[in-house]
Amino acid sequence: MQRTIITGTGSYIPSVIKKNSDFISNSFYTEDRGLIDRPQEEIVDKFKQITGIEERRYASDTITASDMAIQAAFLAIRDSGVDPETLDQIIVAHNYGDVLPHTTQTDNVPSLASRVKQGLGIKNPSCIPYDILFGCPGWLQGLIQGDLFCRAGAAKKCLVIGTETLSRVVDDHDRDSMIFSDGAGACVMEYKEAGDKHGILSTSTRSDCVEEAGYIYFGQSNAPDADADTRYIKMKGRKVYEYAIKYVPAAMKECLDKSGVGIHELKKIFIHQANEKMDEGIVRAFYNLYGAKAPRDIMPMCIHWLGNSSVATIPTLYDLVRRNKLTEHALKPGDVILFASVGAGMNINAVCYRY
Repeated sequence: MQRTIITGTGSYIPSVIKKNSDFISNSFYTEDRGLIDRPQEEIVDKFKQITGIEERRYASDTITASDMAIQAAFLAIRDSGVDPETLDQIIVAHNYGDVLPHTTQTDNVPSLASRVKQGLGIKNPSCIPYDILFGCPGWLQGLIQGDLFCRAGAAKKCLVIGTETLSRVVDDHDRDSMIFSDGAGACVMEYKEAGDKHGILSTSTRSDCVEEAGYIYFGQSNAPDADADTRYIKMKGRKVYEYAIKYVPAAMKECLDKSGVGIHELKKIFIHQANEKMDEGIVRAFYNLYGAKAPRDIMPMCIHWLGNSSVATIPTLYDLVRRNKLTEHALKPGDVILFASVGAGMNINAVCYRY
């Protein structure tokens, strides 16, 4: 039996470390532009308790999202051992394109995928590069799309990348700005003979775009005297949390059930690193659907020191675990794992995979 197998991974972790203490000098305002009249240390400490984030990574001024994507892609290609000229597709997930430092203007022309193809020096005209805008689940959606192309006979090798420089579209006067970070993660997928031992077993996707479409959006700064023409990433945190807790566990269950794998056979869950408490709640609710209790070591986390880099969180986390960079977490051949993500749209997806 042929299946789509991840044969190589790579990630780019930016060099600039931004600690929670670096935000203490910020003045934070509410969505209604009222000053949050509490000690800054208290605001930052409460943020850490809720999200689990202690520090995050920002790209240096000389690095763009496409630069990071190229670096992560190079590592994934090297890890897989494939000739880059044999790639059929380059799929790049992001939300804001290349954003120059100290601006919030996005640059998407040419596509980031085209820039990656150029950066890798790939000349093959049959290697097709394109971008996906799907919110934080973008990298997983790229994985799902690449798998569909492979199973349809339209591709045999795909490079899937998630990259983002959210630090360049955050509002320094919004507490939510402390969540976001930068980074890139990539993988090479190959459609090949795998038997029952490896590869993508099943997928699921959900989208709700009526009331939910505006839960994460581009809006004005919270600061009352800010330029009204400049926009930043914004989110309705409570709405996002409630949506994720309600719908992500069901999407995960649908995916696992379609795979035919039992809940007790699941070894790891790689979930979008959005908010530690939210992720813990999602996993707990997922196991509750089976009348089971989540194992203590089921969910690797890197949000504490990398923050929320949107489309880059899952491929970066997966790469770190594959390379034995996280203590207490490892994978061995035959392990069944579940990828899951939720984000702007609102969109949800999950992938069940046998390592």
